[in-house]
Amino acid sequence: MSDEMAAPDESQIQEHVRVCNDLVAEVAKVVVGQEAMIQRLVVGLLTGGHVLLEGVPGLAKTLTVRSLATAIDTDFARIQFTPDMLPADVIGTEIFNPREGSYSVKQGPIFSNLVLADEINRAPAKVQAALLEAMQERQVTIGDTTYSFDEPFLVLATQNPIEQEGTYPLPEAQVDRFMLKVVVGYPSKEEEKKIVDRMASGRPEPVVSKVATPAQLLAARKVASRVFVDEKVKGYVVDLVHATRDPKAAGIDDFEGMIETGASPRASLFLTQAAKAGAFLQGRTYATPHDVKNFALDVLRHRVAVTYEAEAQGRTSVDVIERILAGVLVP
Repeated sequence: MSDEMAAPDESQIQEHVRVCNDLVAEVAKVVVGQEAMIQRLVVGLLTGGHVLLEGVPGLAKTLTVRSLATAIDTDFARIQFTPDMLPADVIGTEIFNPREGSYSVKQGPIFSNLVLADEINRAPAKVQAALLEAMQERQVTIGDTTYSFDEPFLVLATQNPIEQEGTYPLPEAQVDRFMLKVVVGYPSKEEEKKIVDRMASGRPEPVVSKVATPAQLLAARKVASRVFVDEKVKGYVVDLVHATRDPKAAGIDDFEGMIETGASPRASLFLTQAAKAGAFLQGRTYATPHDVKNFALDVLRHRVAVTYEAEAQGRTSVDVIERILAGVLVP
């Protein structure tokens, strides 16, 4: 095995983990609580996986993404999705110059390293389709020319789960492109008091400094990808994903006939990558089943669809995943 593919040693990991910890600490200067959300965003950076944030308004989703982008010395674009958007508003278009009789390309906001897709579920189908190519292929086509994006390229999207007027459900094909779906919850009483104290004090808000570069993130990504995953842990990942398709075969009978569609093979890949990134952030050279379980809900919740019968009984995809986590044997 070459040195490039061999598992990294702890000294290599610690060097890069410091950069990630500085990034988390810098974002935490302006965002109170929400440690899980910040960690998931960093995992997205380490794996190149897009992240979907779902939560009610006022939970600092947009502030967190904007602060993360500020802490990285890289390009950032925020796209506010609306029902009247066109694909050209996202990817760009060709503009005719009558004086020269030629066309020139005006690139859209998707041509950035970090893209905040705010309220992504407000975009109509044509815009979703254009975004799908960008997320999956990391390129877009304008006219007859295809343009590739510079790395790192990451779409960090937000959506509001309670307001349905003027929204379009994300197509399953696009939802599957998001590595993680993070449900953002309310802060605790102590955290909310800190928010009130900070915002009502009249003092200047903390300023986020640039503490990392794209080159540092790509170097950390390369090291994180080399974290060792034992065959038993890989088998555990596959067992979990297969149980979402056929729970009875996994010895889970209470959800038989309640799962419309299970997770795709992409879930196994993303869950393994997330577990490796989680181990990396803990300073370890190897991933454990605990790392897998830590990210299973965020990787699988948007990939498992329950039947109408299950919904009538109040069962959700989260119920299915939690039952699978409890029922599948841990190596």
